[in-house]
Amino acid sequence: MSETLLGIKNAHIVDPVTGTDETADLIIRGSFIEKTGRNLDLSACTDVIDASGWITAPGLVDTHVHFRDPGLTYKEDIFTGAAAAKKGGFTTVIMMANTRPPVSTPELVRANLEKGAKTGIHVLQTATVTRDLAGKELTDFAALAGAGAAGFTDDGIPILDSSLLKKAMQQARRVGLPISLHEEDPAFLASPGVNQGPVSQALGVGGASSFSEEILVARDLELARETGACVVIQHISSGGSVDLVRSAKAAGADVHAESTPHHFSLTEEAVLKYGTNARMNPPLRTEKDRRKILEGLADGTIDIIATDHAPHSAEEKARPFAEAPSGIIGLETALALGVTILVRGGILSMMELMDHMSAAPAKLYHLNPQGITAGAPADLVIFAPDESFCADPFASKAANSPFTGWELYAPVKYTICSGKIVYQREG
Repeated sequence: MSETLLGIKNAHIVDPVTGTDETADLIIRGSFIEKTGRNLDLSACTDVIDASGWITAPGLVDTHVHFRDPGLTYKEDIFTGAAAAKKGGFTTVIMMANTRPPVSTPELVRANLEKGAKTGIHVLQTATVTRDLAGKELTDFAALAGAGAAGFTDDGIPILDSSLLKKAMQQARRVGLPISLHEEDPAFLASPGVNQGPVSQALGVGGASSFSEEILVARDLELARETGACVVIQHISSGGSVDLVRSAKAAGADVHAESTPHHFSLTEEAVLKYGTNARMNPPLRTEKDRRKILEGLADGTIDIIATDHAPHSAEEKARPFAEAPSGIIGLETALALGVTILVRGGILSMMELMDHMSAAPAKLYHLNPQGITAGAPADLVIFAPDESFCADPFASKAANSPFTGWELYAPVKYTICSGKIVYQREG
């Protein structure tokens, strides 16, 4: 049986790996790009996509998703999470390890990778830094890496023992994988989910100060410099944290920083409008903090855009603010918010956005991005940058998002993974 041929004509290719920004045709044979060029003969192709007026880019990579599997699959599971990823243009996602039980063993890593392999996209799994997220004992980094763990993180819980974290960074460096850190010191955290300030006062809760983030960021950047580990500062919310990361990079530390679309799009005022659907850890902060995050994205201090896709049930989010869980879904709105807020807002070029959402995260996790070239894996997203749409309904099992009903730009038209169309937008 011969391999199927998929053709894409009139593709405006924006590829940060090769620096390509031009219109061309593509022929995909099986799982790989066979040929790119102008005016290719596509007559032998079984299917042909006319991508005129749209952008064709390498498939998006999200380094920070919660698919709640095992143990919390009423919120999301690997298959519904992957469906949301496909709709959002992601061909690779990296799952966090704070499930029930936490992913602290090689057996759980392998089990989730086996499920992920059945989704049609690349679903990778991190493992915990400390056994069962208890912050007391390190996991077996070598065994977990051998089982296929993509990196290490206790995301959701800060690691407070500095000596233990230093040992963890040394082990992460030894196995050649990144270690990602959630930065909120509970000693300076009156209550989670909302910035400490006028909004938290209006809600009658103590709130989370930016200092609670910055003090751990400062410590961990120094540990990164000392150990030489590849360290990721997760979901930066504070302008002060952006400045700290910038200085650490200038000093030569192997550090990376994530920004979420909600942190570059919203401020603490959103909590008053959207309630628990704007409750998250770390919280939305001030306009000054948001502006500093935009500056960090523009100058490369923040090199990764990650969603922190965090689904919860409607019943959980309907609780009073102080009792509701933190987090929002993000896979289906991330690209659109990037185009709407960052590109149309003049913060990033389209090429820079694609770098933050595809090439840079792929390099960080050693995924060997090859871009849109002959012989490269056919992992692609095709989207309409000038077309507006509403961000719902969602493919995720959950709908906890402040962006429901927003008019955004750049709906995904096709997601192609390993040469197969895994998502096609209707209409």
